[in-house]
Amino acid sequence: MKSFKSPGRHGYAVEVSPFLASTVACASSQYYGIAGCGTLLVLEQREADVSLVRSFDWNDGLFDVTWSESNEHVLVTGGGDGSLQIWDTANPQGLLQVLKGHTQEVYSVDWSQTRGENLVVSGSWDHTAKVWDPERCQLVTSLQGHEGVIYSTIWSPHISACFASASGDGTLRVWDVKAGSCRLAIPAHRAEALSCDWCKYDQNVLVTGSVDCSLRVWDLRNIRNPVAQMMGHSYAIRRVKFCPFYKTVLASCSYDFTVRFWDYSKSQPLLETLEHHSEFVCGLDFNLHIPNQVVDCSWDETVKVFTPSCLAAQ
Repeated sequence: MKSFKSPGRHGYAVEVSPFLASTVACASSQYYGIAGCGTLLVLEQREADVSLVRSFDWNDGLFDVTWSESNEHVLVTGGGDGSLQIWDTANPQGLLQVLKGHTQEVYSVDWSQTRGENLVVSGSWDHTAKVWDPERCQLVTSLQGHEGVIYSTIWSPHISACFASASGDGTLRVWDVKAGSCRLAIPAHRAEALSCDWCKYDQNVLVTGSVDCSLRVWDLRNIRNPVAQMMGHSYAIRRVKFCPFYKTVLASCSYDFTVRFWDYSKSQPLLETLEHHSEFVCGLDFNLHIPNQVVDCSWDETVKVFTPSCLAAQ
């Protein structure tokens, strides 16, 4: 396991570059994101360790990060001041543009993976999701419907102009950007839903993670009951991710300081529990270039790069 320490910066989100196997971005904040500024860390994993390539400071906490799908140097972060920041790692100044529109913290940003579609979606504590054109630096549309904080907004990897959102109102919603409306609202949990993700192999399958400590897998063709429910975490699940290499394998990270791996097709779905952090684990991502490699980040000021044994054995 490789580790990077960022003193005074508490990790909220990590994402591996879609272009470069060894490059990782981490959105972090001072004072656990309650006060102070934020820092975007651009890291490079080497054979033995993880090193800092660039860091960019923002005047408020940074809560999420997403890489451009069209330019290997460009990233977008979401900030505590309600703005999105567009950064260029090849630019000495770093900051390219600031997108303003949300009235409260931006907790989620995601760059569309659909070909020919350069869009960023953001989710905010102001209960809205907004879609942006990052090249023109313009707001495309603002979508309302959630009755609570939006914690997670994720583009469908299959369907263009479609994203899912998870909210403090306990619902999972699927949105059609072209129609400017919510296509589906699923009462996913009786507690706050903090995260969602799409299956990479089936356009109808999503997962949600909640304050109720459960992960639930949903099939959009039958939303009455989840396909699977997985229990095991002892505190809120902060982030869930579908594995890009196995259809039914998932990862989750939690305020219980653990990262867990699951296979929802099995009768005993919990594959492995990792306890390598000493604080809330908030960020999680699979490396698309290196099969089964995972990156996470925590409020303990570390970013970890590792391959869980349950996946290494497959």
